[in-house]
Amino acid sequence: MLKRIRQCLAVVMILAITLLFLDISGVLHTYLAWTAQIQFLPALLALNIGVVAVMIVITLIFGRIYCSVICPLGITQDLFAWLGKKRKKNRYSFSKEKKILRYSVFGVFAICLIVGVPLVTTILEPYSAFGRIVGGLFQPLVLLINNGLASVAEHYNSYMFYSREVWLRGLSPIILGTITLVVIGILGWRNGRTYCNTICPVGTLLSFFARFSVYRVKIDENKCVGCRLCEKNCKAAAIDIATHTIDYSRCVDCFDCIDKCNKDALHYELAYGSLKAQSEQSQPDESRRAFVVGTALLATTAVSAQAHKKIDGGLAVIEDKKEPARKTPIMPVGAVSQKQFAQRCTACQLCVTKCPTNVLRPSNDLGHFMQPYMSFENGYCRPECTACADVCPTDAILPFKRENKVDIHVGHAVWIEQNCIPVVDGVECTQCARKCPVGAIQLVEHFTGSAFVNVPVVDESLCIGCGACENMCPTRPFSAIYVEGYEQQIIE
Repeated sequence: MLKRIRQCLAVVMILAITLLFLDISGVLHTYLAWTAQIQFLPALLALNIGVVAVMIVITLIFGRIYCSVICPLGITQDLFAWLGKKRKKNRYSFSKEKKILRYSVFGVFAICLIVGVPLVTTILEPYSAFGRIVGGLFQPLVLLINNGLASVAEHYNSYMFYSREVWLRGLSPIILGTITLVVIGILGWRNGRTYCNTICPVGTLLSFFARFSVYRVKIDENKCVGCRLCEKNCKAAAIDIATHTIDYSRCVDCFDCIDKCNKDALHYELAYGSLKAQSEQSQPDESRRAFVVGTALLATTAVSAQAHKKIDGGLAVIEDKKEPARKTPIMPVGAVSQKQFAQRCTACQLCVTKCPTNVLRPSNDLGHFMQPYMSFENGYCRPECTACADVCPTDAILPFKRENKVDIHVGHAVWIEQNCIPVVDGVECTQCARKCPVGAIQLVEHFTGSAFVNVPVVDESLCIGCGACENMCPTRPFSAIYVEGYEQQIIE
């Protein structure tokens, strides 16, 4: 019963998190954003003390349930471990805790998190690792399938589906997502929870509390016959049947051992003296214990704290825009400052996958590795959109009201004279001024040496850095006007 409850909750959780990343409609975050908010490190970085406290209390009472039910990367490991069992059953054995490796990785992670070195924290943080896999590898596939369905539906005059641009955001998300999936897959398929119990910093942190959990799996030495079925099915390699002991710092409460024992020698029960004696006197039945554990699990999970060429008129191929060399990258609206954003963002890619205009993309800069920044080759940051702030689980992008977005200045536009069509070709162009949503661009007369033409002048006090001018500029491959970011966003 315990194993079935755990499996059902884990399936619900990983499906909900996956749908949150793959949502094409842009509305599921209203219902599923809580799945990101109860992830341990994002909640810690967002200073969501309520969620962090509940997770620690749950771990102190029931053990590392978080790793088996809430963490999507932990659930993914279980999936690969299940596939591995299809090839060979009873495949695990006890191994001692690799303390030096485990605590060294945790120490490096903690230092990098404090000083703001995203390269390390991005790679090791489990929720972000899962986000890279789904966002970098699976989202393009889902968009392709969606576009195929949209084409079929359009043929029958139906608009049940609508086409979306399949934008591959560079090689880094694909390569890193593939490497993460392969490493997790191989480790899970061969050794179960190796990553979870030797590398994962969240698993290591929770293991400190799990050592003292009130409820834990216990071995009844009077009933145990030494068959080692429990040890051979422990994905965490935490059961040593020779000494009838379990390493509770690594046990993730998957309950596979209880399910495999045919001698009723393992039970999930109170671990400490007086509490255990009281429990034995009251003699609770198995269904009641299962109900209590299932309720606790439910309470935990319910906490809230296609590249193509564009054709102009069907006659000429339009050259794709290229990203300009910016001195300062443009942070998402609400990121406040480069320093704060670098320290809080775990590069989970949730905001990147949710951006409706494809403005956000992962950075290749090692100082901000895989953290999102804005670029306007495919769209611009619409003044009414709050998608990235709505879904950010760490408050790296602080929430703001829709009507207040135009009061946040993330950068300012810069005019490049030698790229501007009126200057180069002597042809009138008013695109940037007409498309500016805040009226920060005015056209003034400019003498080119042979004629007077109207060119844009930017009022930096009004410009919010939305990128509409850069995106709409007809000059290619580099726009005649582009946005420079701010180290510190200006909020009026």
